[in-house]
Amino acid sequence: MAIQDELLAKAREKFPADDDYDKIVAAYEFADKNHAGQKRLSGEAYIIHPISVALILLDWDMDRDTIVAGLLHDVVEDTNTSLLEVEEKFGHDVAVLVDGVTKVGQARAGRDDIDTYLPRTKDNLTKLLVATGADVRVIIIKLADRLHNLRTLEYQPRNKQLKKARESLEIFGPLADRLNMGRVRVEIEDLSFKYLMPHKYAELKKTIDTRISRSKQSLEDVRREVSGALTREGISFRVDGRIKSVYSLYKKLNKHPNIDEIYDLIALRIITDDVTSCYLVLGVLHQMYQPLPGRIKDYISRPKRNGYQSLHTTVETPKGQIVEFQIRTQHMHEYAEHGLAAAFHYNEQKIGGGSYSSKGLAPMPKELKWIQDLQCAAGKLRAGEKVDLDDLKVSLFSDRIFVYTPKGDILDLPAGAMPLDFAYQVHSDVAAHATGFTINGKIARFDTPLKSGDVVEVITRRNVIPHVDWLNKIATAHARDKLRSQLKKAGRLKE
Repeated sequence: MAIQDELLAKAREKFPADDDYDKIVAAYEFADKNHAGQKRLSGEAYIIHPISVALILLDWDMDRDTIVAGLLHDVVEDTNTSLLEVEEKFGHDVAVLVDGVTKVGQARAGRDDIDTYLPRTKDNLTKLLVATGADVRVIIIKLADRLHNLRTLEYQPRNKQLKKARESLEIFGPLADRLNMGRVRVEIEDLSFKYLMPHKYAELKKTIDTRISRSKQSLEDVRREVSGALTREGISFRVDGRIKSVYSLYKKLNKHPNIDEIYDLIALRIITDDVTSCYLVLGVLHQMYQPLPGRIKDYISRPKRNGYQSLHTTVETPKGQIVEFQIRTQHMHEYAEHGLAAAFHYNEQKIGGGSYSSKGLAPMPKELKWIQDLQCAAGKLRAGEKVDLDDLKVSLFSDRIFVYTPKGDILDLPAGAMPLDFAYQVHSDVAAHATGFTINGKIARFDTPLKSGDVVEVITRRNVIPHVDWLNKIATAHARDKLRSQLKKAGRLKE
């Protein structure tokens, strides 16, 4: 089936009403006409890209105007089509979406210096997200656009691959996470990591595949045991598996180098009908197997900041196998996979006209209230009022920073991390002999807060040993534990 036929078939299935379907067909024909003669680097007709973006948005259960804008998202920037023409043919809402996606794209234009463009890009992108915050569907279309570009990144020259991969890992991955679009975040991270560190990616992918092969039968045995026990309890459920992404494993190994201590490499996921059943399943599992202390996490009663909900527990079977379980309702599962996009599907709501309107249905989910802050800021900007981004209690990237080694390797650290945190992430032996640091080529103090995009170099000297006062110059538990261990070993810190 040709890709345009796939688009039209899926559009007809999701939008059976003629008015909705005809508008999508009109958008496809309009985009096809205006992109005529344009080619992608792969040699394919350019129209393949907007069709692919629209298919991704259909997969995310987005509304009709979002699908239409996905088809049209490049016509203003890449053809002679004006925004006024888009508005005349497809309406104001679609024009607002196309304009917003165009502006976000222009924020990155001309950023060819892969070592220095990221902080400026992030700042510009944040401002543009605020400026277009009246309709958060702009962000969702941009994520779909970026996802398809990453899927076809092989056709780009190496410098463009690095630029897009770093930007994706730095900006679009965290953005998807903030929107709780877990499946999207994982794909963005893994595709980016594959181009940034291809050898490391291949090595870890092989490790994951090998361990999956080894544990396949034993996990199937556990699945059967659990399914039997839950069936006997009369609990409605389904069980599937979750394999840790390559990039997630890379980050985990930076903190816990022993892969045998990473218990969530492969997890079994149990989907139930309601919250009560989730806790019943947890009780059944703990009757069957020995739970590991400190490994039980209740994200249902206390969701993560982005709204993620699930029960996590890690258990040891009688055969000594360590297995992680994730337990959630179908609604929680869809939200964990698609986040904000799932909210459209479940609530039959859309974001438009400066608000999360709903025909009297439920209000904006509380974990996405930061979007209302964006909308409020957008309203002030349109009214000519000054908006202080530092005072805006919305930071899409506040909790994580991405720092680079001089060779270009990426280290993921929490906000507030300092050079010694970086050094201990590289290797504890390197950190132990640190005598100084350079940040972006300039000598820096030990207590200098790091920022995303910084390139950090550790200056070492063989006769340097860790100091007790270093404990005041680190922010991460990993670095603190390593440092305390070294100080005790050297007799410089008492128990």
